[in-house]
Amino acid sequence: MWEKQYVRRAPLLSHCSVKKCDEALASPLPHTAFTSSSVFSNGYAPGYAKLNRRGGAGGWSPLDSDHYQWLQVDLGSRKQVSAIATQGRYSSSDWTTRYRLLYSDTGRNWKPYHQDGNIWAFSGNSNSESAVRHELQQEIVGRFLRLVPLDWSEEGRIGLRLEVYGCSYWADVINFDGQGVISYRFKVKKMKIIKDVIALKFKTSESEGIILHGEGQQGDYITLELRKAKLLLQINLGSNQYGSILGHTSVTTGSLLDDHHWHSVVIERYRRNVNFTLDRHTQHFRTNGEFDHLDLDYELSFGGMPYSGKPVGGGRKNFKGCMESINYNGDNITDLARRKKLDTSSFRNLSFTCVETHTFPVFFNATSFLQLPGRANHNTVSVGFQFRTWNPDGLLLFSNLDDGTLEISLEEGKVAVHINVTRMTKNNRIDISSGSGLNDGQWHAVRLVAKANFAMLTIDGDEASAVRTTSPLTITTGGTYHLGGYFLQTLFPPSQRSFQGCMQAILLDDQPADLHAVEKGIVGAFENVSLDMCAIIDRCMPNHCEHGGRCKQTWDSFSCTCDGTGYTGATCHTSIYEPSCEAYKHLGRSSDTYWIDPDGSGPLGPFKVNCNMTEDKVWTTVMNNLPVQTAVTGSSRERRTVLQVNYSASMDQVTAITTSAEHCEQHISYSCHMSRLLNTPEGTIYTWWVGRGSEKHFYWGGSGPGIQKCACGIDRNCTDPKYDCNCDADHKQWREDSGLLVYKDHLPVSQVAVGDTNRPGSEAKLTVGPLRCQGDNNYWNAASFTTPSSYLHFATFQGETSADISFYFKTSAPYGVFLENLGNTDFIRLELKSPTVVSFSFDVGNGPVELAVHSATPLNDDQWHRVMAERNVKEAVLQLDLTYRASRPAPAQGHTRLELFSQLYVGAAGGQRGFLGCIRALRMNGVTLDLEERAKVTPGVKPGCQGHCTSYGMYCRNGGKCVEKYNGYSCDCTATAYDGPFCTRDVGGFFEAGTLVKYNFLPEAAAAAGANKDARILSHPLTPQEMNLTKEEVAFSFSTSNAPAILMYVSSKTQDYLAVVLRQNGSLQVRYNLGGLKEPFSIDVDQRNLANGQPHSINMTRVNRSISIQLDHYPPVSYTLPDASDTYFNLVKTLFLGKVYETGDIDAVLIERYNTPGFIGCLSRVQFNGVAPLKSALRTAVQGKLVESNCGASPLTIPPMSAATDPWHAEFPFNEERVIPDGVNRNSAIIGGIIAVVIFTILCTLVFLIRYMFRHKGTYHTNEAKGSGESGGESADTAIIGTDNPETIDESKKEWFI
Repeated sequence: MWEKQYVRRAPLLSHCSVKKCDEALASPLPHTAFTSSSVFSNGYAPGYAKLNRRGGAGGWSPLDSDHYQWLQVDLGSRKQVSAIATQGRYSSSDWTTRYRLLYSDTGRNWKPYHQDGNIWAFSGNSNSESAVRHELQQEIVGRFLRLVPLDWSEEGRIGLRLEVYGCSYWADVINFDGQGVISYRFKVKKMKIIKDVIALKFKTSESEGIILHGEGQQGDYITLELRKAKLLLQINLGSNQYGSILGHTSVTTGSLLDDHHWHSVVIERYRRNVNFTLDRHTQHFRTNGEFDHLDLDYELSFGGMPYSGKPVGGGRKNFKGCMESINYNGDNITDLARRKKLDTSSFRNLSFTCVETHTFPVFFNATSFLQLPGRANHNTVSVGFQFRTWNPDGLLLFSNLDDGTLEISLEEGKVAVHINVTRMTKNNRIDISSGSGLNDGQWHAVRLVAKANFAMLTIDGDEASAVRTTSPLTITTGGTYHLGGYFLQTLFPPSQRSFQGCMQAILLDDQPADLHAVEKGIVGAFENVSLDMCAIIDRCMPNHCEHGGRCKQTWDSFSCTCDGTGYTGATCHTSIYEPSCEAYKHLGRSSDTYWIDPDGSGPLGPFKVNCNMTEDKVWTTVMNNLPVQTAVTGSSRERRTVLQVNYSASMDQVTAITTSAEHCEQHISYSCHMSRLLNTPEGTIYTWWVGRGSEKHFYWGGSGPGIQKCACGIDRNCTDPKYDCNCDADHKQWREDSGLLVYKDHLPVSQVAVGDTNRPGSEAKLTVGPLRCQGDNNYWNAASFTTPSSYLHFATFQGETSADISFYFKTSAPYGVFLENLGNTDFIRLELKSPTVVSFSFDVGNGPVELAVHSATPLNDDQWHRVMAERNVKEAVLQLDLTYRASRPAPAQGHTRLELFSQLYVGAAGGQRGFLGCIRALRMNGVTLDLEERAKVTPGVKPGCQGHCTSYGMYCRNGGKCVEKYNGYSCDCTATAYDGPFCTRDVGGFFEAGTLVKYNFLPEAAAAAGANKDARILSHPLTPQEMNLTKEEVAFSFSTSNAPAILMYVSSKTQDYLAVVLRQNGSLQVRYNLGGLKEPFSIDVDQRNLANGQPHSINMTRVNRSISIQLDHYPPVSYTLPDASDTYFNLVKTLFLGKVYETGDIDAVLIERYNTPGFIGCLSRVQFNGVAPLKSALRTAVQGKLVESNCGASPLTIPPMSAATDPWHAEFPFNEERVIPDGVNRNSAIIGGIIAVVIFTILCTLVFLIRYMFRHKGTYHTNEAKGSGESGGESADTAIIGTDNPETIDESKKEWFI
């Protein structure tokens, strides 16, 4: 067991020194002050157990070296104890290696010393001479101390000398009998108190009772009381009569406070801020409501409700127990009561000494039992006891009857009784149970009476709900009872074998158990039982489950339920959400609504935002609830109308976004009709807005801080140049001042106060847009370490009970320390141990612990890798790249606090094993460290880090190229048929009859195509090697309901061509003519009708003679060009989509069969050998019938066989929510559908006839587009959008196409 040395830090006081509490308390005591469980012989008496003394045999040793021995010291009066030291017996092989410390005021009802949430085991000695001293982390007060040896020398036996360090302690004590109340009367009748300090100590065996109470006639009150052995503080600084301000505030702390041990309470209040401290654990909170003063009348009462007060409701009891050192705002209440300065008339007998309890608790662990005698051969069993535990199951009592067994167990939080009686081969069994949730740590009373044909079980004295049975039963007692465990063999063994918890008030066959006699060994027997002590611990108080996680516990441990909190881990410490939209983009996510948690494990909860991933930026949008164009009337400078703007996140959450963002903006608009805004240029302002920090701002959208102008005043284009806002001209017509607020430290807008709408005809309409922020500086905050001796230093890391560290790193070095922070013996370190191993090591006082994760691939690959480490009181976890994970549970007993004092070093450990590379987004307990700022002033470290594409380039899909940026990357989709931040959005177009896209590969083709002056050409000149192809890659998707059609046609200067067509029956055909064959090589890809209005996709590859074609999601099919065919596609000239207009050698049959009227429908993501002709055409500002649309995208999987022949076919509705349930509705839908189809057909026919009538008669149909030469010379990146008759299309017609 490693032991930590605790250094007490005394506050610095001027002009005086505080006396140190470090006197030797045991050495001056007489021999008689020392007692023990036993003595080896006279020379080994406990009186010789003084540190560094050699009297007698040189120390104390017991008769037997076992776990039932103890050494006790009576300090003569209550003392404050701050440290303890031990030694072995002088010049011997006897010493104690591990021990527990118990303390008490009376020599009874012992309390074990607690530390770090456990009954503490101190490390002792390793020889007989060296003294080992331990400072107590929490000083204790008591008269009696008892050391219980746990382990001792292997060569000898238990041997002990000790010293206790501390100082004298004195306090006024008052005993409260449950009747008396101390009244502290105020000097004036009504007190208006802005600041309170209340301090006291109490001890009690009761779980309920009012400790203090004060109230006022205005409804203010303060009450401190025990409820179910927890401390409840209720305070109300005032509510109003309308109920809009509710001041009641209730806070609970502590538990198991009915243990009859001293507990310290301090309440500090200043206005609405309260510190509520119990036994050094402080809760900070603000009272509800809006009032600051506590208005009390007459008095404050201690120990119960005042008799002058209102009737005590809800059966609230007065306090029964002891209090000491009661202080209220500097007045010593206990001293005033002793001097009879206060009203104590309600006490029957006021006592200034603490009356002790007569209970004798017994403490059981999983291997304990207590055997006690009862009455034998009696026809009635009558037993009773009280117990407390956290475990839902356990054996409370077991007895072998004369002819059967009796068992009382705890089963799933209920008390269950099982009686088995066997008479003359006949077995009678009775099972009864009562209660629920009895494993809540509270004392519960059990009473069982069983006799002939009758049994009754009562829980907590509630006779009304007692469980009775009158089953046939004959009982003869066996005379012996086992409590808390039974490990012997028996014919009917108990369902449970052991119990972890405490018992007291044990009654067996109507006789109280004499546990003092048991302790002396006169009566009964026991094993591993602690007598006169209940060492129960509430492991959920203080609650280590963070962020609202629910704590559940057993006797030995606790667990946290994190469901619905947004956090995960053993203590609900780590957020399950990313910190920003930027982080989601770098996980490859597209635009959507996401939960974000900007401070990770910090106090801010997660919240929803809209993330818009654009090509080069990531926008975070937070909506508000102010309706667009909110009308405002009736406001003036004296009585402004204040419009509250509430957001979908709290102000702290929104501030977290704006703080880390690169840029924020918010649109604000003021529409006015005779309503002045800023009253420019010199007047007193009418309307202002309130931003972050409740600060008023007197500028408007489009302007900036300190400039009392609107956007038009900045741009000098206001409707009336005398004013700096349009609205300030005060015109009798609607005007508007609007623009973007971009100073992010002022955003978001939380209120707008409007002040000029109270004149006749005066009106205004206000719009406040959503807050939009772009970028995340925290996510990209990086530093590059260029020399092994360079490091950054920051303030000491504060992570005592829970710590989390996360960052990204990239390096080409094989090892290096990421960060380190040291304490006295404690430390924490994260390190790249080798090219494949990251380690997380720390020491909280129990010895060094190291976790390591091993990567399957090298980590020094100059790519970003993510490290997350967490350490809490339950476990330590290390995670790498969301893939590799290592964890280690914390020891059940041991230190839990990480105490560091050195600076935090990032990039090295004391100048050793320095890290070479980049560290980014270093976040510790939710706070991002500003590496860039520190790097600017540190030699060997540079701010920022280049090279993000090696890690994030994989998110650029479909051939998109990753482009490096200082903060991150973007995807260049220029050479792809896609768009969007990740090149995943299909680019497609809607083709009407006659619409075509022409893409020229040869420069002379572009120059020669010069017949149509209204069209433009897209050209992409090829090198000589690219003109003669031996391989093609073709991909596109389409949807149409018309056949036949040419989808794609690639022509050449020779007779070679490639065509993808839909035949008359809607089937898909690919035609290759590369020369050498009499007829073009045709491939019928699919015999089904693909002109069915559904999207379909085709991917085709040719390499020499091998052709592979994949339709939709079906497996690719291979084809082979005949041996006679050429493999070169010579002099590729032009690519057509939708229709062919070409001079020269073309397939006349193809044109005749499929080229008229042209493709009608959608083409999407068209790609040919790295060229995206359709996207290029759409990105060029062309006029025509090509409307951008992705209606050809999202190919559907077509069943490989018809529904009629498919044995697995079943009818499914397209949308479950729209299933028509009954025949009448279905028939109606069918009739409606037929009518719609008929109307649509008539309309289409009319449109076709009108168009036919207005065609230019005598137009010569060539296969060449007119006037293409002009546009060809105009730009290399333009496309022809042609028609049969190249007429311009008016705006309404274009809208019709869309």
